[in-house]
Amino acid sequence: MNICGVDIKGSEAIFAVATRASGVLEHRPLAIKKMALEDDDESGNVKAFAQQIATFVRENGIAHIAIKKRSKKGEFAGGPTTFKIETVFQLLDDCDVVLLSPQTINAQMKKHSFELPAALNKYQHEAYKVACSALMKGVK
Repeated sequence: MNICGVDIKGSEAIFAVATRASGVLEHRPLAIKKMALEDDDESGNVKAFAQQIATFVRENGIAHIAIKKRSKKGEFAGGPTTFKIETVFQLLDDCDVVLLSPQTINAQMKKHSFELPAALNKYQHEAYKVACSALMKGVK
């Protein structure tokens, strides 16, 4: 099974796909590594972003997405744009979307010691950890 891990930072959704074959985690490289939602006050931009995400998911055969959950309040709360991006993913047809807390991701990382592939860009590390955590936790 392939899972696309998503880390949302500011107005960007960062992607990394992990697969688990014979119990071994592997990175599946993608041509597109991130997408940005420009000026989310304009509904046309949000609709165009949603279309880009839907096309990306369809063209890469992604049926499972795991998103790193952001806090809704407090010092480290996510901004409004991050929640719009999250909603775009949750509204995708034919795609299971789960949210994983940072605590769950850290616990899975500690338990299974995921190795970060050299092919990943540094900014993709969190997205890859999300994907691996979802795979190891058995999230569907």
